Amino acid sequence: MNNVINTSSKKNRNFNGIKLVTYSLIGIFMFFVSITIGDKKTIPIDHIVTWIRKIPYFIPVYGGIMIAIGTIIPFINKTWNKNKTTTVFSLLGIVGLITAFMAIFNVGPAFLLEPNMVPYVFKIVVVPVIAIVPIGAVFLAFLVDYGLMEFIGVFMRPVMRPIWKTPGRSAIDAVASFVGSYSLALLVTNRVYKEGKYNTREASIIATGFSTVSATFMIIVASTLGIMEHWSAFFWITLVVTFVVTAITAQIYPLSKKPETYYNNVEPDLESEERGDIIKRAWEEEMKTMAKAPSLVENITNNLKDGIKLAINIGPNIMSIGVLALLAAEYTKIFDVVGYLFYPFTSLLRIPDPLLAAKASAITLADMYVPAIVAKGAEFSTRFIIAIVCISEILFLSASVPCILATDIPISIKDIVIIWFERVVLSLIIAAPIVYLVF
Repeated sequence: MNNVINTSSKKNRNFNGIKLVTYSLIGIFMFFVSITIGDKKTIPIDHIVTWIRKIPYFIPVYGGIMIAIGTIIPFINKTWNKNKTTTVFSLLGIVGLITAFMAIFNVGPAFLLEPNMVPYVFKIVVVPVIAIVPIGAVFLAFLVDYGLMEFIGVFMRPVMRPIWKTPGRSAIDAVASFVGSYSLALLVTNRVYKEGKYNTREASIIATGFSTVSATFMIIVASTLGIMEHWSAFFWITLVVTFVVTAITAQIYPLSKKPETYYNNVEPDLESEERGDIIKRAWEEEMKTMAKAPSLVENITNNLKDGIKLAINIGPNIMSIGVLALLAAEYTKIFDVVGYLFYPFTSLLRIPDPLLAAKASAITLADMYVPAIVAKGAEFSTRFIIAIVCISEILFLSASVPCILATDIPISIKDIVIIWFERVVLSLIIAAPIVYLVF
């Protein structure tokens, strides 16, 4: 009898092992392996979104419907005014809906319909983000629910915990950002936070420190600033600067003061601190997760619901905040004034065109691409430094900030602005010497 039980248990364990490896490989391929199709090299999920966006009328129909639903739901559910933040974002959603319809039907004031205004935000920022989030959610189960995060976590814990104050499994988030997108990384972070695998402080560090734009957007910035011939240097320097800056901001206010509590007092799912054979421990952690994981169909269904919900929530606000931020950058002196906060740093660092570099640094709060447009006529070193800052500062109002605020991670606008300022200053201080040394 015992032999029968042991044989059955061994078969189940072998079957789980096969599923574990298969699911993990699918997740790695979909999120982390860049492949070339046509003239575009990116991860498979991004290729899927590209194909879908080519469907006739997909952009106006899908974008319009999702933004309309996201705008209306708070008023139908009567949650639009439950607190000041909700009220502000619900009203901003109305602005988002109006500007989305302007982009769809090409009606409205001429200055809003310029290519780098409403159409840019709608077609280049909003629709790709709200399209990739649900699609990424479908494949999210392979990445986070069947042991891959636990497996990586065992290897990365000795590095991630002392340097970035986050669990080893957060390495998945970090890589997902650079090869995928901040929206996917935030989807991963929020999901894992709600499962009790990150506490509030850890989730805050990850959301504001790792969830940067993808390599695809980095290419756009590099092309605009005319530094594509130095692409490899740009990519690796930016990676180093971003992670060093995050290691520093994790140690200082406001992130250092975030509580180590868990979402809705959920039972913490902590990483194992056992010692011994690291490969064996990593495999055991994976198997434990696999054993208690729900079915693939159930998991994908739940993830898809979460992805659609997040896309609906962020669509209207990315649209409205993105347009308002670009208008402020283009037609007001707000960012010229804010730029003076960075002028002492750009001047002391002897960055050519220090005032221009300071203004471009300030505009990163509005959008990560506009500074590239502002600085494209500057000297080479200035362009290279600003290109790095565009990526490493991470927090911009036209997209990433609304995404963060739409998650369940308790980060306030005040926290975000302070962290953004810290990241810009640190990015300038770290990037400038490296650029001078390399070039």
